[in-house]
Amino acid sequence: MMKTYDETFTILSRDCDMKGTWRLSSVLEFMQEAAGAHSLLLGCGREELLRKNIVWVLSRSELHMIRYPRIGEKVTLHTFPMPNRLSFFPRYYVFTDERGEMIGKAGTLWLLLDIETRRMLPPGDIAHLIPDNRDLAVPMNLPATVGNLQGEEFVTEYTPVYTDLDVNGHVNNTRYADWLCNTLGIEQMSRSEPEKIIFNYNHEILPGQRITFHRIQRDLQYRLAGYVDDAVAFEIGGVLRPAE
Repeated sequence: MMKTYDETFTILSRDCDMKGTWRLSSVLEFMQEAAGAHSLLLGCGREELLRKNIVWVLSRSELHMIRYPRIGEKVTLHTFPMPNRLSFFPRYYVFTDERGEMIGKAGTLWLLLDIETRRMLPPGDIAHLIPDNRDLAVPMNLPATVGNLQGEEFVTEYTPVYTDLDVNGHVNNTRYADWLCNTLGIEQMSRSEPEKIIFNYNHEILPGQRITFHRIQRDLQYRLAGYVDDAVAFEIGGVLRPAE
């Protein structure tokens, strides 16, 4: 059983933001695809699960970036799952540069979703396909809960568009990162970058659902919550730092 999965790739212009550094949503895209590739090798990939009307969905993620690589740099992504905790499947990531130095790390919690009923499922037989990696050192704690932040609140409304949606019929987890950067704005993002980012995906957002964004920023701390019908659909929080 392949306990871990590694992939080395080159950062291309399509992966970058206006500063020429690795775009936050692209970081999440590479994490998503690496998890899918490893799950396929473990026998619990997308096609295998779809035969049972099941898909993987992300519940929480936390990302710490030491630095964002630039166009042309090679990055190695190292990822591995840990034994499930109740209904949650933890998975960790470490990013290193060509010198082997860590440039980022992440922890995620995944769930199983019935694609027809849209209900979360218990681990069942899928748990037996996850390697026992308790001998491996994890790079960080499990993803945290987004905390409260006091400050002036800015409220806007948004309806997901076609490119926000993915093959599971809901807003893809990577698009929330774009929403965060867009609501922070061009001026803020041109002079700063997310150092610590926590995503809490409380429930999926479906086509046609209108979202109310509530954003608070105090100095370099930020919090963005999305409401659908007065219920919190997601929360994002973290810390910015001056861009390199």
